Amino acid sequence: MKYLFLLFTSFLFAQQTQYVDFKSVSGQLSLNSKEKTISGAVDFQFEVLKDCDTISLDAKNMEFSNVKINDREIVFINTTKQLKIIFPFKKGQNNLTFNYKAKPKQALYFVDIENNEVQIWTQGQGRYTSNWFPSFDDVNEKLIFNLGISYDKEYQVVSNGLLKEKTTKGNEIFWQYQMQKPMSSYLLMLAIGKFDKKEFKSKTKIPLEYYYEPKDSNRFEPTYRYSKRIFDFLEKEIGVKYPWQINRQLPVRDFLYAGMENTTATLFATRYVVDSIGFCDRNYTNVDAHELAHHWFGDLITAESSTHHWLQEGFATYFALLAEKDIYGEDYFYSKLYDTAQQIKFASRTDTIPVLNAKASSLTFYEKGAWTLFVLHQSIGDKAFKKAIKSYLNKYAYQTVNTQNFFDEIKKVSDFDVEQFQKTWLESTAFDTPTANALLSKNKTIQKRLEIDKLKKTPLAEKIDVLRSVLESDFYESVKQSVVDQLENEKYEAKKPLLLLALATNNIKVRQNVAETMAKIPEDFRQNYETLLDDKSYQTQEIALYWLWRNFPDHRTEYLNKSKNWIGFNDYNLRTLWLSLALSTTNYSNDSESLINELIAFSSTKYEATTRQNALEKLIAFKIINDQVLTNLVSATTHHMWQFSKFGRDTIRLLLKNPEMRASFNRILPNLTPDEQFQLDRLLKE
Repeated sequence: MKYLFLLFTSFLFAQQTQYVDFKSVSGQLSLNSKEKTISGAVDFQFEVLKDCDTISLDAKNMEFSNVKINDREIVFINTTKQLKIIFPFKKGQNNLTFNYKAKPKQALYFVDIENNEVQIWTQGQGRYTSNWFPSFDDVNEKLIFNLGISYDKEYQVVSNGLLKEKTTKGNEIFWQYQMQKPMSSYLLMLAIGKFDKKEFKSKTKIPLEYYYEPKDSNRFEPTYRYSKRIFDFLEKEIGVKYPWQINRQLPVRDFLYAGMENTTATLFATRYVVDSIGFCDRNYTNVDAHELAHHWFGDLITAESSTHHWLQEGFATYFALLAEKDIYGEDYFYSKLYDTAQQIKFASRTDTIPVLNAKASSLTFYEKGAWTLFVLHQSIGDKAFKKAIKSYLNKYAYQTVNTQNFFDEIKKVSDFDVEQFQKTWLESTAFDTPTANALLSKNKTIQKRLEIDKLKKTPLAEKIDVLRSVLESDFYESVKQSVVDQLENEKYEAKKPLLLLALATNNIKVRQNVAETMAKIPEDFRQNYETLLDDKSYQTQEIALYWLWRNFPDHRTEYLNKSKNWIGFNDYNLRTLWLSLALSTTNYSNDSESLINELIAFSSTKYEATTRQNALEKLIAFKIINDQVLTNLVSATTHHMWQFSKFGRDTIRLLLKNPEMRASFNRILPNLTPDEQFQLDRLLKE
């Protein structure tokens, strides 16, 4: 290995594409789950467009060896952020090879699960693939990726593209994946776990592979209920054939987001792995459609910078909503648009950043971006809109784009005033409510919702007949939910007849609204409210069980006996609630110790972050706290999911206000891991 620190020509990475065009890269990788490291041999093919003396790869905290250009050992500099190659590059084809090793701090995650097993997965967007594979943080550098991965033969290994080779070598299997078309580095992925899969084909013969953990075999159908339908719909609606060779979907433990559209292989959070009851509260349909739409809007064509991020998120959000309209109907479609309009209007009171700004919020990029497309679609008509979309995708396939590129295609199919439209929807933070309401009012459900919303400040006695007629009608559920919402702060005796009507709709969502809006339950409504415990909804059951237990101490044993075998979602929401309520009910259990141990176990590293947080919240709320609970809470602060680690830190800060808790934390400090000690010590010193 040679190191040479010298002055060399420097330029921003974005300028590198003027000098060098990276064509493809092959990586032969090995992973060590115990050490949480990755290593491998890498081979880049690239063309020098203009003579230069330096090329750069993004590479965070990596070790390099055997670095060669065209089989010739050369000088390189490892800045810990980049690998810089010093060489008198001349125009023409070249080949860069090297070996590397890394212990990534982010973007590649090793998740320990039960039975000493592991899941390994990546997340490039927002985290940078260059933490685990030498690549390019700049989305404008697109190349063909081909990864080969060796791992324990008991596991499935997935990466981008087609599986071209699978070879057993002793206790390991070598998996060779191959892409045909270029993509940005943030879309590179790998996932390793003990999965099963089911295979299908789209109407256009694209292979579809849907993965699941063996324990979730009975949840396969509800989880992937509409996946193939969504695929077939989007291909037809977008008008451009799916641009990749295969589509895979894999649920992974403790994923950072709802889902991620890695090219050919969507990863999504296991919270969306549901049974038929969980489906009504937490299904994968929207996430599925959103990430699949990204395979055109994001993967095929990629926004050239964050300023134009709406070209990915706004498009994926809108086309996902169109897919949901195909499944759930127009009332659902317009109700979702109505709800997001309310969110955007509320946020616009304080949000001063428009869509065309790299610092825009997720609500702005996603929902206002989707609204922008909805208004445009309605304004120029379906035929022109689809023609422009098709032309836009075909013209810029496998390239990067900006907003002007898209509007140029709109101008070709319509004389619509694009400039004024851009100012109104993309450059202003205000929400064009008159235009939105005019479009929404085409739907009868929204006409009625707008009428109901105007009654919010009207005394109940003056509007009760209108509200009653809605609850007795066949209007879509969102209208009836809006009626229940208006009742929350009304006097019980006045609203009771309407609450009974709401329950009588037998609509899961409307009944759930009743559960959510009645923290105080009068005795003469108890039996009516108790019927919510039998609803086919884990979310409704959780809400109802808690409020019944709170309101009626004399019936606690009855409620606990009814719910003692409930589990709930795969985050054990009902089981953890039941344990905390059982432990807080005087004389309910003769074996409180085993219940305590079970609840504490749910807060341990054996479970996913959502389960752990559920358990910890309940342990602390019901004051079931010992050294193991505190240790598990400190462990949360070191977790890779920022939401969970923040929960850990914030909860510890609150507990430290109690001198006894502070003493307990100091007592457990010596027995923690170094990372845990670091986090707790920092909190103790605040």
